[in-house]
Amino acid sequence: MTIRVLLADDQALLRATFRILIDSVEDLTVVAEAADGQEAVDLTAEHRPGVVIMDIRMPNLDGVAATAAICSRPELADTHILILTTFENDENVAKALRAGASGFLGKGVRPEELLWSIRTVAAGDALLSPAATRALVTRFLATPDTDGFLALPDAVKALTDREREVTALAAYGRSNAEIAERLVLSPLTVRSHIQRAMTKLHARDRAQLVVIAYQSGLVKPHTAS
Repeated sequence: MTIRVLLADDQALLRATFRILIDSVEDLTVVAEAADGQEAVDLTAEHRPGVVIMDIRMPNLDGVAATAAICSRPELADTHILILTTFENDENVAKALRAGASGFLGKGVRPEELLWSIRTVAAGDALLSPAATRALVTRFLATPDTDGFLALPDAVKALTDREREVTALAAYGRSNAEIAERLVLSPLTVRSHIQRAMTKLHARDRAQLVVIAYQSGLVKPHTAS
């Protein structure tokens, strides 16, 4: 099945470069390009791509606002947002994650990493390696959330003890394989617990599940073991 991709960046040269790379492989195709955030929202509604590669700083509507607009629309629930960022102390990155972004890419990403990232996000997995998860949480998600995104402390009570345990370990940056080894479970069982937790907490993907885990108080920064 071909993964449909929308490119949102105000730099035409970068969009063209990404398009050539993405269209060079059989399982990915670029269906549209947007030069600003509002165009990204409009074209996403029109084309329903599986993945939007979204720059943060764009005219008219920035990438954070565009991400929030796309992720707030139920009919676009199958579209995942991959943020382009340089990780330079930008609180907008945290806001984008809270708004529903599924992961992050640096603009200096290698070609094979970009392709892998698109496939990862399209599959509903977060583009957050264990190391990246810990870094992002420490740097961004541990700050007070004044916007109120996904602050759902009561919803966590719906999780079973095992689901809370697995969710907490995922929030600390553990991979499914690491969680399985730690809890003496199969990776498939861990994945099932993660998926059920996502369903109960109305999380679009694993990245959003991590946000909810921290914002709800299920886990605290700097306490991973």
